[in-house]
Amino acid sequence: MLRACAAVVAVAVVCQQPAPPRPLILGVAHVRLLSSDLAKSRAFYGTLLGFSEVPQSNGMVAIFSVNDRQRIIVRRAVEDRDDRLADVAFETPDRDAARAWLTSHGMKATAADEPGEGGGNAVETVDPDGHAIRLITLTGGVTPRDGASRRLSTRILHAGLTVRDASRADAFYKDVLGFSEIWRGGRTDTSTNWINMRVPDGTDYLEYMLTTGTLDRRQLGNEHHIALLVSSIQDALEAVRARTPAADPNHRATPHIGFNRKWQLNVYDPDGTRIEFMEPWTAR
Repeated sequence: MLRACAAVVAVAVVCQQPAPPRPLILGVAHVRLLSSDLAKSRAFYGTLLGFSEVPQSNGMVAIFSVNDRQRIIVRRAVEDRDDRLADVAFETPDRDAARAWLTSHGMKATAADEPGEGGGNAVETVDPDGHAIRLITLTGGVTPRDGASRRLSTRILHAGLTVRDASRADAFYKDVLGFSEIWRGGRTDTSTNWINMRVPDGTDYLEYMLTTGTLDRRQLGNEHHIALLVSSIQDALEAVRARTPAADPNHRATPHIGFNRKWQLNVYDPDGTRIEFMEPWTAR
């Protein structure tokens, strides 16, 4: 009888164990894309955008340093698929805590250590729309000094992901990860096409690109985008035009004021992924 009571008490103690704390999520660490031609990708991200490439022995990948904590990773595609997005990673100081947190919410969380390519040790899960999302603890690495002055931007402001159901996305990004909405807008005054969700412990954000139906490669490249912060759209425009031949479609890119009242400029990588330059303030 005493043993049975002790067993009941032990079970009760286990059941009363507090849930692990939510890990800090500091910002966008990287966006990884698929490339059909690494030479063309290097010309775009290295020559046009001016990012220094992080040396790698793996000939399947090119890594571009935006700053000390943010990267754009371009991996050679092994299959021809319309979606060129591989994964988006958010920085956390404790990978193991992140894994415990995801697991406590019934989510599959797979260890994905890659101190070379991703710059740290990560845990990967999948969001409600099937996007691979990583929480990564950066393990070091400094922005190469060569070519640093050629960078058109020094910060990834946000990444855009297709979302079919905002409430389902919120159940993951808001309720589990702690993101919070900071803005929403649409192509008309009565529609909502984009929702900006800020990381809980920083100022970078994720942009829900609300979509319906099946998207083709061009549409996916436009929706799955990377936003780079610049202080002057005019300076970015002049640099893009100086670094591209007249026949290049990016040479003819035209700035515009977005629905958020900020100056923007869109260029596209060789596989059609949109890179959005954006000023931090609203246009006068």
